[in-house]
Amino acid sequence: MRKLVYFVASTIDGFIAAPDGSWDFLVLEDDIPAYMREHYPETLPTLGRAAMGVDEPNKVFDTVLMGRGTYEPALQAGITSPYAHLHQIVFSRSLPASTDPEVRFVAEEPLPFVEKLKQQPGRDIWLAGGGDLAGQLLPAVDELIVKLNPTVAGSGIPLAATGFRPHRFALTAATPLPSGVVVLHYRTRTP
Repeated sequence: MRKLVYFVASTIDGFIAAPDGSWDFLVLEDDIPAYMREHYPETLPTLGRAAMGVDEPNKVFDTVLMGRGTYEPALQAGITSPYAHLHQIVFSRSLPASTDPEVRFVAEEPLPFVEKLKQQPGRDIWLAGGGDLAGQLLPAVDELIVKLNPTVAGSGIPLAATGFRPHRFALTAATPLPSGVVVLHYRTRTP
């Protein structure tokens, strides 16, 4: 069965973006894209892959899931297919249907949809965000990979908007980078 992997950058206090959705305050030094290129090149946007000379096949993922707030910045920049090298699924009830055949819009409940998707053949599924979608899909997340930034934001969009519903994970690896970012790998902890 395919795994659902939530791969995301976060502050120490658990925010993935500012209240307005921006994330430019997060650390983006050269070591982070280099780490992503080596371990998860498919998480680099298609334009970023081309600029970095990444043209190898996908290593881990063949599908990316995004909420409206994660997808909209690309649209605002005129990019309708930010991850053209992946199957792109955007969960939204408010955006009009996609005009790009490479992007599938889904208005149905995310959790049952993703549970079915995990049963289909293919590589693992990358949950790119945002916090609301991650909160809805948390019961289906098999792995959580957090690029923990050495920053405290105070408020913003949480890593997973769940309300108070604790989910336990087990730490499997921690990789500190020179920029101060620590890449933390967790797997779902089974009772």
